[in-house]
Amino acid sequence: MGADKGFVQLAGRPLIAHVLDRLEPQVDRVLISANGDPARFAGLGRPVVADARAQGPLSGVLAALTLAAAQGATHLVSTPVDTPFLPGDLVPQLLLAAEGSPQGLALASDATGDHPATAIWPVGLAPALAAFLAGGQARITRFTDAHQAARAHFPDPRAFLNLNTPEDLAAAEALLKGAG
Repeated sequence: MGADKGFVQLAGRPLIAHVLDRLEPQVDRVLISANGDPARFAGLGRPVVADARAQGPLSGVLAALTLAAAQGATHLVSTPVDTPFLPGDLVPQLLLAAEGSPQGLALASDATGDHPATAIWPVGLAPALAAFLAGGQARITRFTDAHQAARAHFPDPRAFLNLNTPEDLAAAEALLKGAG
């Protein structure tokens, strides 16, 4: 959308602020996975982790898993910065679904399909993910399918609305005005 997506304004606030508002009450800590100058996130007061080798979203997941494990975490929740309507029960539902996965991995799903970038990852999957990326693979669903990810089903497809275009942003603004 012609700008650093996390700082695109929705209802007068950056997208990242909306995601943080939804996610922070559900987790112990937040890490921001981003490449480029980490100083642009300094005002948010959260640690920023960059990919060791940029290969798409899974590179960010791997970098965050590595840091999360070093901090004593058992799991990591990932979500894109352009999903400002995340459910208030995202993490509990992902954890519950993960109990049904042999690997402890679960991703969000709704009537429109899977949302594999919104997932819960056990930190123990970091070596398998590193090997996957080292083998030249980078598709999230290829990894999640290979590791038998469970699905946490959510009833509202707007919860995972990705804002990728000015039209998406306008629709999100309309949703917010309608909810107010």
